[in-house]
Amino acid sequence: MKTVAFFNNKGGVGKTTLVYHVAWMCSELGKKVLAVDLDPQANLTSMFVEDPRLLYLWPDEGQHKSILDCVAPILEGIGDINEAHIERITANLNLIAGDLGLSKFEDRLSENWPKCLDNDKAAFRVITAFHRIICRAVEKADTDIVLIDVGPNLGAINRAAIIASNHVIMPLAPGLFSLQGLRNLGPTLRDWRNGWEKRLAAKPDDLDIPMPSGKMTPAGYIVMQHVERKNRPVKAFQNWVAQIPSVYNGYILNSSKSTVSILEDENRIGLIKNYQSLMPMAQDARKPIFLLKPSDGAIGAHAQSVSNCYSDFKRLTNAILQKVANDSGCLPF
Repeated sequence: MKTVAFFNNKGGVGKTTLVYHVAWMCSELGKKVLAVDLDPQANLTSMFVEDPRLLYLWPDEGQHKSILDCVAPILEGIGDINEAHIERITANLNLIAGDLGLSKFEDRLSENWPKCLDNDKAAFRVITAFHRIICRAVEKADTDIVLIDVGPNLGAINRAAIIASNHVIMPLAPGLFSLQGLRNLGPTLRDWRNGWEKRLAAKPDDLDIPMPSGKMTPAGYIVMQHVERKNRPVKAFQNWVAQIPSVYNGYILNSSKSTVSILEDENRIGLIKNYQSLMPMAQDARKPIFLLKPSDGAIGAHAQSVSNCYSDFKRLTNAILQKVANDSGCLPF
């Protein structure tokens, strides 16, 4: 099972939009994709699903058909996880819907993290809930790759989500705050990985549930939303981007390796342009930018930009698929 989380604790970098477009492009390339919305803001779900359908997934009364329903028995103290409702978007693309109520799970995850060190079986069931929900959904939906969207914070929900991920991709905006986000993220990921290894060592021998390996391997970074002039990034963008390779190597990889330019950096997965007026057009059409048609308003210069966008995301998605080609992160204890 190839499981990839997109994570940066700096919000507003375009992370959810990136996950949405990569999921669509994976399906375009013939991959069977499961998108999992583990951000309590549920923005990825609102991009995939129109409002009338959201009312079905999030009814005012009764059980939600979302990630919240999956963990509801744990929250209520009456049992283990429920099987996920899998929302079909296309033949190759499925979604486990997010839910604003997922934030209720934060405290439960936080209080059970230290209990795992006491050989507490119930604590392991709580901490591995996301992983086990995803494993069951993958078996049910015949999935090639799982893409996980998480919120921009370092809380317990994200820790459980990242532990369930084999690889972590970091979307960055060209600016000071994204670089500071990298500086925070590297030590946190190492702390989470080491903490999970200690908990795996403390797992009761008779606890028969699938466990995530907790590899959470950094797969690289994607630089988002730069503006070009005469086919070259503007100067302010170049100044910030020039710092990324050294910060990524030093803080994410904990390496003293000599840095190179971003164009030569093996950790750079891609650069995504700011497609400006095409984004609101895509939002109105409720489809990714690269699938806009003349009937959606993509005519003239816009049509060429749509074609360029398709090529950009195809190249980016192929690079991601190559990065995670040898994934396998489930420990079937």
